[in-house]
Amino acid sequence: MAKLERVREVVGGRPGPEYWEQKEAAGWRLAAVEWTREGEGEEPRCEEVPFGLQVAADCRRLEENRAEKQVLVLMLDQIRQDRPLSQVAEELNRRGFRTRQGENWGVEALFDLLPRLIEAAPQILSSVEWNDRPQRLPVG
Repeated sequence: MAKLERVREVVGGRPGPEYWEQKEAAGWRLAAVEWTREGEGEEPRCEEVPFGLQVAADCRRLEENRAEKQVLVLMLDQIRQDRPLSQVAEELNRRGFRTRQGENWGVEALFDLLPRLIEAAPQILSSVEWNDRPQRLPVG
């Protein structure tokens, strides 16, 4: 399957017929039109990349962020051991992990991360990394 090329050009005015003819002659076909204007109101908000993931080099998908995944794994393990979030934060900070803003972990930051942990937990619990870690709780 041939690779699809895309190009975005910023134009200063209305392109003339020769512009369109040159593009078609070079093998390009029109796929979209983007219009902009000055306006009032807020800038559109971008959705934040989920914690534990990052934008891949090809900018087309998300891939695992190893450091952030380690935070999620450690957090899940500590919570599984019934540790309070204050102790989880202390352990993350002791091991040198920082938030995306480069700050120490605190109870509030971990509390805000709980929905993401719940979302990521099934994948973490079925991972080799989780199954290969030392077991800390007695069985039975």
